[in-house]
Amino acid sequence: MKMLRYSFGLLATMLIFLSSCRDFVEPAVPYKDFDTGAYLRTIARTSTTFNFFDLASSKFALTIEAVDKEDGKTVQTVEVRVRHRRLIAGVGLKYTPANDVLVKTLQAADFKPNDNSRFLRSTFEVTAAEAISAVGLTAAGISGGDVFEFRLVLKDKFGRVFSSDNVTTNVSGAPFYDSPFQYPTSVVCPSDLAGTYDFNALETFCGKTYAGKITFTAVAASPGSYTVSDGTFGAWDSCYPDAWGSGNVRISDACGKLTMSGADKYGDSYSMVVKSVTPALLTFEWKNTYGEFGTVAIKSNPGKPWPATLK
Repeated sequence: MKMLRYSFGLLATMLIFLSSCRDFVEPAVPYKDFDTGAYLRTIARTSTTFNFFDLASSKFALTIEAVDKEDGKTVQTVEVRVRHRRLIAGVGLKYTPANDVLVKTLQAADFKPNDNSRFLRSTFEVTAAEAISAVGLTAAGISGGDVFEFRLVLKDKFGRVFSSDNVTTNVSGAPFYDSPFQYPTSVVCPSDLAGTYDFNALETFCGKTYAGKITFTAVAASPGSYTVSDGTFGAWDSCYPDAWGSGNVRISDACGKLTMSGADKYGDSYSMVVKSVTPALLTFEWKNTYGEFGTVAIKSNPGKPWPATLK
């Protein structure tokens, strides 16, 4: 009796195992009936910023690849749409207009074969002037830090529409697909003030004047910000003397507007006021919360004049 029960149990186990293996090997999934979509792989982000100081030459430019079951041939059109975004302190984001508007349309004929893949590709650009006009603004109304949100809308020959509102996160963000359909294009203010400069101290809190050198070091994590090798521009050394030491003071360039922040080793904070700017000299007054102050005229380096936009 014991042997019979054992044999029956073994047989039942084998049947379950064989049944499981069969279901795993031959799933009844109707792959041939699956629908397929389309997406636009980003091949090159040629330009995704606008230069605030040169809007006339700025552009948004991409190379995209149409990926579908016919190697890109199902694409009928790709709309390029845009709206303007600005962050207003104390208010939040303001969009102009509220919904994006059409600025350019790519046709099927704009997608062509290439030597690197079997899918069709298109390279296009939208100038800053075209984008500004499309959203109903003028160049005079654009500020550094503004963002133009470009959105692509793919329409295929089957009447389907693909864009940022129905793309999955894997397709939009994964490196292989890289198809976000949406591209924020910031209005940036390039800054290049890093370097070691000669300067003259024209005025100090102790009445002394002198010449010296100062170094601005770019802060990698904060574009447009520069640490200053001596926030007193040599005044402590000349007036006391005292060494600058572990002080951490920065000068920030926000679209030409210069500000000073940070503190010295005693905890006193710093600020500045620009007096004048010429290609050869940048003159400003610095001061700290201890009551110390000075006026310095910093000389530009050969072949690198001070930008006229500084203020």
